[in-house]
Amino acid sequence: MKLQDELPVNSRLATVWRIGAGLGGIFLIVFGCLGLADHPGFLATHGDRIAGLSTNGALSILSIVAGAILVAGAVIGGNFASTLNMVVGVLFVLSGFYGLVVLGRPDANILNFRMSNVLFAFIFGVILTAFGMYGRVSSHLPHDNPFWRQRAEHETARPSGPKTFVKVLNPNPGPTHPVGH
Repeated sequence: MKLQDELPVNSRLATVWRIGAGLGGIFLIVFGCLGLADHPGFLATHGDRIAGLSTNGALSILSIVAGAILVAGAVIGGNFASTLNMVVGVLFVLSGFYGLVVLGRPDANILNFRMSNVLFAFIFGVILTAFGMYGRVSSHLPHDNPFWRQRAEHETARPSGPKTFVKVLNPNPGPTHPVGH
């Protein structure tokens, strides 16, 4: 399925997508602002923790920018918010892998990641991606879902009715000629 803007929008689904983007964005903005208020060095590898996460100036600014993008996606809404949630969620999961790579290497750990930051990045990324995929990506969408209708237009008709199982007893049907009869 292509995730393009010409896909239908359902107001109930758009609300879920907006809530995910808005709450995630607000959290990131608050975290970034609190991190900057602590006056850490821009690329410092030490500093206080904010909400259990370590931070520095670069991570705080990056958090504010990512949060502002998510809040903008919540304001725009629709398919854009869904796609944005999925993209930003995947980027957070990738940042978690970055954090794993640079743990214990102060020269490469420019965002001051600790294990708590890595866990947050993975969890936040998966949750944000799930918010973006909600109601859009599934094999069992209800028939009143606009994405199911969009898919159904392009699929060929399948036979209806109960499923049947066929057991083949004799794969070569025809008269048999037993010996001696």
